[in-house]
Amino acid sequence: MSITRLALRIAAPLPRIEDYERYMFIGPHPDDIEIGAGATAAKLAAAGKKVCFLICIDGRFGSDTIAPEELITIRQLEARASAAALGVDDVRYLPFCDGGFYDTRDLVSAIAKAVGDFKPDVIFAPDCCVTSECHPDHLNVGRAASEIAYLAPYSLLMAEHGAQAAPVKAIAYYMTAKPNRYVKTSAALLKKQLASIFDCHRSQFPSGCPEAKSIAMYLRLRSADFGLRRLCGHAEGFRVLGVTQMHCLPEAGD
Repeated sequence: MSITRLALRIAAPLPRIEDYERYMFIGPHPDDIEIGAGATAAKLAAAGKKVCFLICIDGRFGSDTIAPEELITIRQLEARASAAALGVDDVRYLPFCDGGFYDTRDLVSAIAKAVGDFKPDVIFAPDCCVTSECHPDHLNVGRAASEIAYLAPYSLLMAEHGAQAAPVKAIAYYMTAKPNRYVKTSAALLKKQLASIFDCHRSQFPSGCPEAKSIAMYLRLRSADFGLRRLCGHAEGFRVLGVTQMHCLPEAGD
């Protein structure tokens, strides 16, 4: 580790995710929040924290057998049931079309308005810096959430998006290859996470679906791997940036 990186860690330590009260989990599609951070969302909700799910993309093209307009409604109902299984009752939807068919500046403004309304301390979002990620919606939502995480405290800049300011203190990226903070979970929370995905999102994971088995195995192995890093049984990992790390500090990304 270079002296610069060491000095940064000492002078500007990363925020501790669980130390706050209000959390907004921003997901590209219904089911992404649960896959990326479902156990953490359930833990925060059970601790009495204020938790909101914001789902940005309608998921209309997630099935070859269900008409797109019908699937939008189905997936919203699935998302609400899944959130409830995790203990979350505040679920919000944005109207953007699956597959990247929208203006990304409109997406930024819509997220800004949702953040200004809920006023989270911490935003969770997919990591848009993962080199293997190819889905435009994941990349677009991650970038938009990053921009608003930084702009949120500035009332004049948020006003340009028609939004109120919000006291965002950190962004925690899920589905990341470079976690720097871990949330200790448990076998029970992992079970709740898996149930929220595979019992609720049936349009995406019908009974006997081979992909469901693969994702479930991956989540179990990921939970155990991150647990070993935290010297516990289970954990979820995130790439966290605080206000200090979000701007002009390239070493904070390593």
